[in-house]
Amino acid sequence: MEILNFALMSAGSLFAIINPLAAVPTFFAMTPGNTEAERLRMARVACVTATLVLMLFAVTGNALFKIFGITIAAFQMAGGLLLLLVSLDNLRAKRSGVHETEEETAAGAAKADVSITPLAIPMLAGPGAITTAILLESRAKNLLYDGVLMLLFLLVGLACYLIFRFSVKKASAINPIVMNVTTRLMGLILAATAVQFIIDGVKRAFFQ
Repeated sequence: MEILNFALMSAGSLFAIINPLAAVPTFFAMTPGNTEAERLRMARVACVTATLVLMLFAVTGNALFKIFGITIAAFQMAGGLLLLLVSLDNLRAKRSGVHETEEETAAGAAKADVSITPLAIPMLAGPGAITTAILLESRAKNLLYDGVLMLLFLLVGLACYLIFRFSVKKASAINPIVMNVTTRLMGLILAATAVQFIIDGVKRAFFQ
């Protein structure tokens, strides 16, 4: 039962922070002259790249902490604050600057291929998503938990691609109101996750 709670919390957190639905309008804005096939290819490459980046940081995060002398507790509290900032923007149905800035969006519009940057990094696998990946890995108790988390990275990456694929093929069917409501719901989930990370960091720092 505990591992099921971990899986549900991890899946919700990852999807909420990546929030591919909110990235769709920016993706379209950056690829106005591309064909459907080109957009699908870029979306596919971006989702695979973002998934691999998140898996890499999840695996190497603790080693990086040791190199820089950062404790898990400090990272949990700092990461929770970062996610809380993102969630506040999501609650206002806004795409957070933590994902990408206006300058990065403009630069992407001038590129022939936006799959790696800025779509994969930082729009999908940005600071918030990387932070979430590392924090979730810090909560994994054993190899079974690690395996569940890696599987979730793959499933969330697949979900991101399916959302982009549907958006490209059914652009006219996308309802902005539904997208805004979904973004706000993702923001609420993310806010709760951020607060939990902060609580975990405080407990680890002062009560363990």
